[in-house]
Amino acid sequence: MNQPNKHEEGEKKKGKHHVPESKVKLVHDLAGLMDKYSIIGVVNMENLPAKQLRNMRAQLRGKVVLTMSKKRLIKLAVEKSSKQNINELEKHVKGMPALLFTNDNPFALFKLLKKNKSNAPIKPGQKAPKEIVVHAGATNFAPGPIIGELGGFKIKAGIEGGKVAIKEDKVVAKEGDLVDSRLAGLLTRLGIEPMEIGLNLIAVYENGEIITSSVLDIDEEAYKNNIMTAASEAYNLAIFAAIPLKDTIKSLLSKAHTEAYALAKEAKITTSETIKEQLAQAEAEMNALKATAKLE
Repeated sequence: MNQPNKHEEGEKKKGKHHVPESKVKLVHDLAGLMDKYSIIGVVNMENLPAKQLRNMRAQLRGKVVLTMSKKRLIKLAVEKSSKQNINELEKHVKGMPALLFTNDNPFALFKLLKKNKSNAPIKPGQKAPKEIVVHAGATNFAPGPIIGELGGFKIKAGIEGGKVAIKEDKVVAKEGDLVDSRLAGLLTRLGIEPMEIGLNLIAVYENGEIITSSVLDIDEEAYKNNIMTAASEAYNLAIFAAIPLKDTIKSLLSKAHTEAYALAKEAKITTSETIKEQLAQAEAEMNALKATAKLE
């Protein structure tokens, strides 16, 4: 019987699925972090330059744990985690993924990441992250070929004060549109920077639920105004319906007092508050009558 040579043995070993120890440890560490922290966020780091990533790491240090990994390893870590429904997080692992771990409020996390983003020009071949609008107004360009370039995108322009001016707003790209080199160059020259550089939080896991970025991205000013409007309308309704509450009782008592006083005055009902006015009115009528009697 022929004995297998060393080459054949090596080939058999290669055929076995061998996972490097470093990857096994990374999966174990990721699963441990998932079980340790209450908030797990998925971010996409595509188009994030190394310099900005270093800056973001420095800003997040002490607040958030940031771990980069491959999709496959994240999936294995999710399978090892004991958290309920965490497998739903896999659907949101996209692009160049990384995981964020924190115990802070997920809305506060989104606000922190959004605050630390910076604008950048769009490059040829990139997709518009949102609707791109060239707004009406003056430019720094002298009359020349730029007018033709603007016209190529149906942007109305003219000359004002010796400079090119854009006459009206124009949408030059919709969200998801691929931007070519001509448009990218024009936007850069106009100083329009539609790209946001930073950690793009896609979704977070909290208490068995997945919260997407569309929910996390709250306009705080509008939210505050809505609450103030609702509070004002509720207060007015409570006053109108005479509902005694902590916030309405003083106004209701004041309103009741004013109405009771007016009623007593109209009906000539003598009270501690109306007596002075009634006596003053009686005295005035007496004096008027006395004056009339003297004339006669």
